[in-house]
Amino acid sequence: MHHTRTSQSHQSRFRHHASTSDTFRFFNLLTSPDLFDTLEASLPAHRERLFPPTETLSMFMAQALKPDRSCQGIVDDVATKRLLHGMPLCSTKTGAYCKARQRLPLPLVSGMVTATGRMMTERTAIKWRWHGRPVRARERTRTVSPISLR
Repeated sequence: MHHTRTSQSHQSRFRHHASTSDTFRFFNLLTSPDLFDTLEASLPAHRERLFPPTETLSMFMAQALKPDRSCQGIVDDVATKRLLHGMPLCSTKTGAYCKARQRLPLPLVSGMVTATGRMMTERTAIKWRWHGRPVRARERTRTVSPISLR
């Protein structure tokens, strides 16, 4: 009887952990009708791999927003989600994800940032704007070093 309660507790924690991963939500947002055309225009030619660019970008976005920003954490989250949804299992080694993240072209990332920023500005209520005006971010002209999350 104690074993059953412990097993149910583990299953409950497993489901909670899986449901807090935002990778699938980011993927759904990136492939939504609002952003799909921008995404398709920015995607590089690629082979279908374990981590195609769209999935890699959604994982990277989720990784950047998590308290545990490690590659291992996000790969574990994705493996957990896949298992929970009955999808084929994948390795929890980080090498393939890290290489896929390095292959993400900067124009893809910056294009998606620009598109989401524009979309947010268009949908923001006037009362939330600064003095009724949209806030614009100016691009700096310095060299940006690659983001490293480990």
